[in-house]
Amino acid sequence: MTSSSTSSNSLPNDETIWESLKQAIASSSGFQRWQIERGGDEPQSDEYPGDGHISTLPLDQRVRRYLRETLETLAY
Repeated sequence: MTSSSTSSNSLPNDETIWESLKQAIASSSGFQRWQIERGGDEPQSDEYPGDGHISTLPLDQRVRRYLRETLETLAY
């Protein structure tokens, strides 16, 4: 009997998928606009301590923050 399942070796892992998705989000116009809107100095917050300037955050954190804020806005 032959198996029709795909080998797990041929599927990209979660890290590879996240990297690809992160790059796609970072190049989107919505993300670019969001970054510009938050490009100035921001007051520190308990949620994001020490990140007075969003451009100093690693791309991973900026994308996660963008997604969180976008989903919070949509949930309103």
